[in-house]
Amino acid sequence: MANQAAKPVKITETVLRDAHQSLIATRMTTEQMLPIVDKMDKVGYHSVECWGGATFDASLRFLKEDPWERLRKLKDGFKNTKLQMLFRGQNILGYAPYADDVVEYFVQKSIANGIDIIRIFDCVNDLRNLQTAVKASNKEKGHAQVALSYTLGDAYTLEYWRDIAKRIEDMGADSICIKDMAGLLVPSAATELVQALKDGSKLPIQLHTHYTSGVAAMTYMKAVEAGCDVIDTAMSPLAMGTSQPATEVMAKAFEGTEYDPGFDQNLLAEIADYFRPMREEWLASGLLSPKVMGVNIKTLLYQVPGGMLSNMVSQLKEMNAEDKYDEVLEEIPRVRKDFGEIPLVTPSSQIVGTQAVLNVVMGERYKMLTKESKDLLVGKYGQTTKPVNKEVQKKALDSLGMKEPITYRPADDIKPQLEQLEKDCAQYKQQDEDVLSYALFPQVATDFFKYREAQQTKVDASLADAENGVYPV
Repeated sequence: MANQAAKPVKITETVLRDAHQSLIATRMTTEQMLPIVDKMDKVGYHSVECWGGATFDASLRFLKEDPWERLRKLKDGFKNTKLQMLFRGQNILGYAPYADDVVEYFVQKSIANGIDIIRIFDCVNDLRNLQTAVKASNKEKGHAQVALSYTLGDAYTLEYWRDIAKRIEDMGADSICIKDMAGLLVPSAATELVQALKDGSKLPIQLHTHYTSGVAAMTYMKAVEAGCDVIDTAMSPLAMGTSQPATEVMAKAFEGTEYDPGFDQNLLAEIADYFRPMREEWLASGLLSPKVMGVNIKTLLYQVPGGMLSNMVSQLKEMNAEDKYDEVLEEIPRVRKDFGEIPLVTPSSQIVGTQAVLNVVMGERYKMLTKESKDLLVGKYGQTTKPVNKEVQKKALDSLGMKEPITYRPADDIKPQLEQLEKDCAQYKQQDEDVLSYALFPQVATDFFKYREAQQTKVDASLADAENGVYPV
């Protein structure tokens, strides 16, 4: 049934962040992005997601680019469009929790350099892990969007989602995002979920999903009809598969209805034409695998995100246990249940996947617990939606020499870190933001700082040669 107070749907474009993160391991360079910014700025997007997630790590590690410089250049180009980033709660953009002073400083610098909307999520949906980032965003006059990691299971009733929406509104967030990282949300469930969140709070609702299971575009239709305010899409050359539904297709689907976003299809076609040759290049080089472009219905059967499946396959290969693939797939839901029925998203998906592989390959469940599994079981990642398996938890507590699990916010144990980090990276620091790059990825950032210095030395030398009339032959 159409929503009575229907209004045009807003669209967030993901081609500069999640689309290439999902399809080509975040390898699009800043130089590839900048020439099309002017046209993208004219579309009328709600926002362009262009930073955060894995872009930070990939820029430093593989592209030898300063992520802060990328953000500033994009901000210069997008005069009329809000810029958005993805932020992993207390983990910022890294894989471990940081002290509050680092989280606050990172939010401050992100907004100062050009971010308007910060989408903040936590892998176990423990709102305590989001509080510092939300407060910091409020303080800096940024838009704090809390993203709920969507998953299925007994614990995730409509009552659960309604209640958590109310708590998100109370904590000072500006909007709510349903983050469906595995493409598990089917159309009929989307109708119910959006209505439950709308019942629970007055905040705008945004929906983010992936095409992995093949239902995403239909899910968007039903969600928008139920009152969803914003959807995430990607330009068609980098859409579908493990990415998002295509921008042009969704805009066309709503054209002429009360949800029409009012986009110019000719302008969208020009933008798509810009990205198409890149896609062909990436396919030819093998960076873009045809495997990630199709539909994988196993996602709905096992509730396993695409990235987690490929991770699992490579782990089994290393152990010469590829024949155990089906056994591991069946073990994943059991481990997830033992671990408090947590959503499967970075880093919880890797933790559950690795533990399931070990359980099967070792021939005995929980004979060996990974460090991350132990930390999760004793509460170091936060409170799980359902209680964890007590027997497995006891094993983890004993091996860590702990009597009781942690019940408070895990970051309360982390002392301020910023002062020490400033000292540690002082010799390389050229801008305030360098300390944050170093905080998140110390070794990777140090390698980048050395590379940056070497490049500057080369430039200085050639300028000096030019001044002295010495030119390369």
